[in-house]
Amino acid sequence: MPRKLTPGELIIATHNDGKLHEITALLGPYGVTPVSAGQLGLSEPAEIGTTFAENALIKARAAVAATGRVALADDSGLGVAALDGAPGVYTADWAEKRSFEGGPGRDWYMAMGKVEGKLAELGADVDRSARFFSTLALVWPDGHHGLFEGSVSGSLVWPPRGQKGFGYDPVFMIDGDTRTFAEMDPAQKQKIDHRADAFAKLVAAVF
Repeated sequence: MPRKLTPGELIIATHNDGKLHEITALLGPYGVTPVSAGQLGLSEPAEIGTTFAENALIKARAAVAATGRVALADDSGLGVAALDGAPGVYTADWAEKRSFEGGPGRDWYMAMGKVEGKLAELGADVDRSARFFSTLALVWPDGHHGLFEGSVSGSLVWPPRGQKGFGYDPVFMIDGDTRTFAEMDPAQKQKIDHRADAFAKLVAAVF
């Protein structure tokens, strides 16, 4: 039997404000008050896993170890068919500025440009289909955990469009729509994206 989650504060193992806002909106109806690792000043663990599940567990377990409380982590990424699934689990790494400029932080427009550059090298008729993936790890202080996976399919556009999303949202257009995620109202996006798919499975299991 899946373990139930009681209402109250829940540690969200993220320093990404966009991700925190989306998770807060998704958990709000269930009496959960998210508090992020960033708000608590927790350090970010090295994400050395080779799968979304491994990295989500690394982040959630680090937050549990630091706080002694139940923690939720999301590890998500973009998989591009023509690039054999890349950047995949290394989605955030493609945005790391320190590798190119020597400075801290992430530059998502640089990351989107890197994806587009690799597609351009494959020719004008390249397959532009892609999928967003999300894996949620919910971890309790006694080590018990649950994993919940979601995804959404679409295609990549260029140049980037929209200002409402984060990460690769400005270049991802879900199947059946003509808008990128960054052009959608956030409340609408949060009902149909990869994280919503994973959260639907989490909600069914723990509430």
